[in-house]
Amino acid sequence: MTVLERVIREVREEADLAASSPTPLYRRLQRGLRKVLEQGAVGAEDALPPERDLAEGLGVSRVTVRKALRQLVDEGLLVQQRGAGTFVASRLEQPLSSLTGFTEDMSARGMTPGVEWLDRSLGTAMPEEALALNLSPGAMVSRLYRIRLANDKPMCIEQATLPHDVLADPTVVKDSLYVELEKVGKRPVRALQRLRAQLLQFEQARLLQVEPGTACLYIERRSFLADGRPVEFVRSHYRGDSYDFVAELRI
Repeated sequence: MTVLERVIREVREEADLAASSPTPLYRRLQRGLRKVLEQGAVGAEDALPPERDLAEGLGVSRVTVRKALRQLVDEGLLVQQRGAGTFVASRLEQPLSSLTGFTEDMSARGMTPGVEWLDRSLGTAMPEEALALNLSPGAMVSRLYRIRLANDKPMCIEQATLPHDVLADPTVVKDSLYVELEKVGKRPVRALQRLRAQLLQFEQARLLQVEPGTACLYIERRSFLADGRPVEFVRSHYRGDSYDFVAELRI
């Protein structure tokens, strides 16, 4: 059975497309497609059949198919690449209860971590950085600006700022910042994070290889040593189609 035949069959089983219903047809189709994706009928990063084939096989218009797919793209279940088609998103779950580095996370998942450096430099702390790191005005800081990769796929844009006496030479960081901090006994032991949804601006979208206006997760993190001193201020934009952040809640 081909991918098209499998998708058509399972969508028809999950969504009654022929029924008279107050629910718009594209929403019924969207519901059926979402169920198919959740059940793994099409694997992560695999291509969906073309819109025309889906429309013909399901007996609906291409406009209906396009609208249903667009909704699933907005939810982060699908990714559309201009000129290439529509693909099932590959998503990673990131727990919010542990303080680990990106390199450690990707390696633990059996993925190859990578980095594309945009800047490694020294400078004077900006007001926001000085406030976050409890520094005096005019204090020197080290800045790391990079794209984090997993299996050569860009996953997030990360801007990290550290006090100069914590990281004197930002160029010593090759892959993992935490490995370098561990060497000098200044790896953080706890952190506070603030998360919010944003839309990627043109340059951010270009760096992450998605369309401008694509949803992302913006995270600010302040990390601390055991004595409470802040040693890291990080601002990151994570691809919304690739990451789920998971928190465990207990009574």
